[in-house]
Order: sequence, then structure tokens, then C-alpha cells
Amino acid sequence: MISEISLPTLLALCLAAAAAGWIDAVVGGGGLLQLPALLVGLPHAPAAHLLGTNKAVAVWGTAAAAVAYARKAPVDVRLALRIGAAALGGSLAGAFFASGIDNTVLRPLIMVALLAVLAFVLLRPAFGVTAAEPGPPARTRILAAIGVAGLGIGFYDGLVGPGTGTFLVLALAGILHLNLVTASGTAKIVNVCTNLGALVTFALKGAVLWQLALPLALCNLAGGALGARTALKRGSGFVRGVLVVVVVSLVCKLAYDQWAL
Repeated sequence: MISEISLPTLLALCLAAAAAGWIDAVVGGGGLLQLPALLVGLPHAPAAHLLGTNKAVAVWGTAAAAVAYARKAPVDVRLALRIGAAALGGSLAGAFFASGIDNTVLRPLIMVALLAVLAFVLLRPAFGVTAAEPGPPARTRILAAIGVAGLGIGFYDGLVGPGTGTFLVLALAGILHLNLVTASGTAKIVNVCTNLGALVTFALKGAVLWQLALPLALCNLAGGALGARTALKRGSGFVRGVLVVVVVSLVCKLAYDQWAL
């Protein structure tokens, strides 16, 4: 399977991995670029192998971004780890059910996730740009975040994955009333847990293309580190336009692959 990948395709996948790491670190949703790129670059690979390889790549860029945010942003690491522990369990469960997903089912699921993110970004352009509420969040909000962002989105990440970072940012900002930068930092720590949980399951099933994952992971790592520094320096508002263009392009490409071929 790996020997069939041409050099131009490999370079394109590496570029997509770097861009995905950058986007994921700034606003979340790098999987919205990376997994569709794998679907396009390896159209005949089993869906489970693409999902597993995506996790093996994404965990490195997400970890780099999480470290950068934890060091420089006002992130409650203990709270993030509590949510992350629930997300780890959710992603393990989701990945367990993901092995039976077919590409013809995976593409529409990704398109729905893409369109949901696009609609939210367009309809709520000012979401998460206000200052965070002072003081720690209420216990009920923490429990809601553990249930929704931890178990719920964690399960989705293990099952499908694309858009998890963005969904986590939106959920954490909405439930815990965090500003977008703090929500992004918290989401990265949670996302590391979801990626690890899903990766363990896929690896045990032998559904990871490790030879391909290694070069893509290095590119994703570089993109994640750069994206975190960009977000901490400039905020995440400027990336909305880029995200909209990427999402629209990927929806069109996946729709073409699904119904026009």
C-alpha cells in the first residue's frame, strides 16, 4: 500500500499534514484537512487504516501545541486533564466501533462535520473573542464539560475524528465561558488524550500505516508548534477566513469523490 504512493502524492500529504497542524493549533479542526487529504491520496486504503494513520500523525502536532499553550496561555491544566481523562475513555470506545466504517459512509460523515463547522463559523463570527469570566467555572459547568467535551466529543474523535479540535474549542468556550485562546489551549490538552486513546485502539488492531505516519507526523509537529506560537501572538480571529476556504474546498472535493466518480 505504501509503495504505491508517488513522490508528488507524498509531498502533498506532508504539506497537508503541516497545514493541518497549524490550523489545529490555532483554531482546531486540523483533521478536517488531514483526513480528507488521506482519503484523496490513498483512495483504495481501508477507512480504518486512514483513521488510524490520521491519529498517529495528529497526536504529535496536538502535543506540541498543548505544551506551548500550557507554558504561555492562562490554561487550567488540572481541569483540562480531568476532561481529558473522560475523553480518553470516550475515544477508546469510539475507535473500537470505527473498524467497520466504510469509505462510502466516512465521506458523508466528514462532510456533515465540515458543514456544521462552516455554518457555526459564518453565523457566529465573534464567538470566543470576549474576555473570559473571572474566577473558576461552577461545578455544574465542569461536569457538563466532562460529559460533552470529554465523553461525547471523545467518542466522536475515536469513531470519526475530523473537526474534533474545533468542536472542543466551541464546547469549552461555550460551556466554561472561556475566551478563544484559553479554550484552544484547553482543547489541545484534551485532544492529546482523545488522540492517544484512539491511536492505542487502532494500533492494537494493526490499522496504522506507520511508514507513512512518520514523515507526516514530523510535518504535523512543525505545523502545530508554529500554529500555537501564531495563536498566542496574534489571536485566532485571522484564521477564520482561511478555515472557511479550506472547509468549502474539502466539501466540494469529497462530494465530487462520493457522487461524481
